[in-house]
Amino acid sequence: MEREPPWRASESNGEKTGGERSASARMEDGFSSYSSLYDTSSLLQFCNDDSASAASSMEVTDRIASLEQRVQMQEDEIQLLKSALADVVRRLNISEEQQAMLSRKGPTKARPMIAALPLRPTVNNGNVLPKKSGTLPSPSGSKKDINSPATKSVSSLSSSSRFLLRSPYSTVKRTSSSEQVGPTSRKDSGGDAKSNRTRTGSTGSNSSGKRASESKQREPVFSAGMRRVTHCKDEGYVKMYLKGRPITMYMPKELVDTYCLEAKADLPAKKLKLDWVYGYRGRDCRSNLYLLPTGETVYFIASVVVLYNVDEQLQRHYTGHTDDIKCLAVHPDKITIATGQVAGTSSDGKQLAPHVRVWDSVSLNTLHVLGTGFFDRALVCLSFSKSNGGSWLCVVDDSNDHVLSVWDWQREERLAEVKCSNESVFATDFHPTDANIIVTCGKSHLYFWSLEKGSLVKKQGLFEKQEKPKFVLCVTFSENGDAITGDSSGNILVWGKGSNRISLAIQGAHESSVFALCMLRNGTLVSGGKDRKLISWDGNYQRIQMVEVPELYGPIRTVAEGKGETVLIGTTKNYVLQGSLDGDFTPITQGHTDELWGLAVHPLKHQFLSCGHDKLVCLWDSDAHQPVWTKTLEDAAQSAGFHPSGATVAIGTQTGRWLVLDTETKDLVTVHTDGNEQLSVMRFAPDGNFLAIGSHDNYIYIYAVAENGKKYSRVGKCSGHSSFITHLDWSVDSQYLVSNSGDYEILYWIPSVCKQVVSVETTRDIPWASFTCTLGFHVFGLWPDGSDGTDINAVCRSNEKRLLATGDDFGKVHLFSFPCSQSRAPSHVYSGHSSHVTNVNFLLDDSHLVSTGGKDMSVMQWRVV
Repeated sequence: MEREPPWRASESNGEKTGGERSASARMEDGFSSYSSLYDTSSLLQFCNDDSASAASSMEVTDRIASLEQRVQMQEDEIQLLKSALADVVRRLNISEEQQAMLSRKGPTKARPMIAALPLRPTVNNGNVLPKKSGTLPSPSGSKKDINSPATKSVSSLSSSSRFLLRSPYSTVKRTSSSEQVGPTSRKDSGGDAKSNRTRTGSTGSNSSGKRASESKQREPVFSAGMRRVTHCKDEGYVKMYLKGRPITMYMPKELVDTYCLEAKADLPAKKLKLDWVYGYRGRDCRSNLYLLPTGETVYFIASVVVLYNVDEQLQRHYTGHTDDIKCLAVHPDKITIATGQVAGTSSDGKQLAPHVRVWDSVSLNTLHVLGTGFFDRALVCLSFSKSNGGSWLCVVDDSNDHVLSVWDWQREERLAEVKCSNESVFATDFHPTDANIIVTCGKSHLYFWSLEKGSLVKKQGLFEKQEKPKFVLCVTFSENGDAITGDSSGNILVWGKGSNRISLAIQGAHESSVFALCMLRNGTLVSGGKDRKLISWDGNYQRIQMVEVPELYGPIRTVAEGKGETVLIGTTKNYVLQGSLDGDFTPITQGHTDELWGLAVHPLKHQFLSCGHDKLVCLWDSDAHQPVWTKTLEDAAQSAGFHPSGATVAIGTQTGRWLVLDTETKDLVTVHTDGNEQLSVMRFAPDGNFLAIGSHDNYIYIYAVAENGKKYSRVGKCSGHSSFITHLDWSVDSQYLVSNSGDYEILYWIPSVCKQVVSVETTRDIPWASFTCTLGFHVFGLWPDGSDGTDINAVCRSNEKRLLATGDDFGKVHLFSFPCSQSRAPSHVYSGHSSHVTNVNFLLDDSHLVSTGGKDMSVMQWRVV
């Protein structure tokens, strides 16, 4: 149940007693009621807990996670204490003034003082939970009231900070819809104008030019968890609070008289439809590539299952999952498909359970959802039975015991379950002629299971004279029912039907691990391995032929039978190859292999460029859905930006080095280094004469550009931010630059001389060529309730200036109307990514939006409809 804020309690109490109590006594009650909110002893106990020390029995990863959580909590506590201290000093000053006034006027029947005090915004929204980790300790117990004047300020400080820690979603209940807040003069809000870190016109400033008691101004307020918005009509600005920090955003002069904070924004007239998914998850998943009778190749990446018809160059998508898909199985009818996903977290912090979805590959309708609440962590492998019409499904989850369960999937009933192994499990499969026999394999084990009267009985595979491999990596069956396994020693072993003993061993079939086995319709066995070799074997397990996949594509992760004589190969470098046993492989799908951040759209063609921590730069043709070229760099890439001519593209890396490539030839044009930290933004001016580079070292480096982006000379660096640069935008005339930083500042610059612009009158009416900054008057409505300031990673306005797209930390792409300058603006929401969406960008004609997923390594192309 939501606790009533203390000042409400004081207010109602004051109404009951009327003038019977003095204002100072009521004020004491107000402050003391704060102190009952939170007892820091539980927090101290948490911080002094020794479970993360070297002597602890916790796993190293758990200890590290625990330490990270504590550090985050302590940082937040310090921030809150600072805010609370400023709040207390302000309150004491106001109370002294009001007490002096009361002593002159004598007793009155005014409402309680504590209710009359202007409330500092951080009391409402300063609380921050550690991002994506555990919750803070709950309040326990209350403090005694301390009445000595000397300790009152200390008491109120701790009680204020306790209240700040109370709840991230507490909102101030008010009798009126306005709040009294002191107007911040432009001169004073900037701090010292002579300082080289001037922040006049900045949003991160906490200073106020006048005391609140002098203010006659009333500002409409929206209270939204940690994000609260106020509107000052006289000055023409909106102030939003993120993580307790005030962000002042001035509106254009033409809107000052007509703007209304309470007005409702409209949903955009356009919507998005998933058009194409680039990438494949072969790096850490197995048996996830099949050909359907429809001619579609089915595989997955992120939380999307892709059905790709190579001949017709069409993709369809199953989007029923909410997080990373880890395994896939095709029913014997070749129509029904089962896919399993990991546990996830929704945008409101709720846990999403791992589960299996059984769906129809023709209609893309979900038929059944299995195991919600039963499976733990994730699903690692699954398989349909073959001999009983495919009515059973066996599944292994990623719990500590890797529980094997058998389901009647049509009835959604669990028939049996058993602890499979406390080591990793890589594959499971039903026997082709006996549905009561299941094989599982993994680290240090091969088990044959028999389903008898509702329980699974285990027989361990006996290696006897054969050296036991560290990993049994894959399993399939021959036509006569023999089980065939591939292992980390490079051996292929045949196990006689119904037996747990080896009947035949192909020693050294591959030079290293055998990752994949596939039995073709004609009885030929195909094996693929870490050595990149694809080998075919006849019915007597004699080698027929061998081909090697080029090193560019990486080791073979999975093999599937294709059309006619062809085979499909998935590799650990996330390629899907189509080819024959004679060789000649062509990639039909490819993608990145590490976290993906960089995205830039070609200014003149239907092309875009992606780059990531895998050091790969890829220029894509958005019509053909194929790469134009790829290039591997020496450093992990972080950001990218095209020159307005389209002739060159600049790539920023994680090491402070940046390079320029020729867009046509992918040749290196130039290399420069600025600082030694990651370069988060590469942004050319609209006229092509300047390049602005936003770095994690808090500076913006400015270069003069000549010869269509071929020649660069450094102008200087813009210094003024106190945190790393996150986003940059140029003005239409290329004369001004606006920047956002990690501590939610908005600063303005004249880049040609690297000087900060502190005049609000100058900056408020500047027309901007792009809107990629996540903070600003035209975009603040995109921030959802309860945001901590880092939830929105990327923003992009459409070229025709009617749409605004965002990518967030919860794997969602949002589409808003532009401008988005009303609090809680509505949006269309789209799923597909299973990781934080790191970037979004409209193509030059706004026909499509492109989004990149961070750790899911996918690129998604959405049609604007």
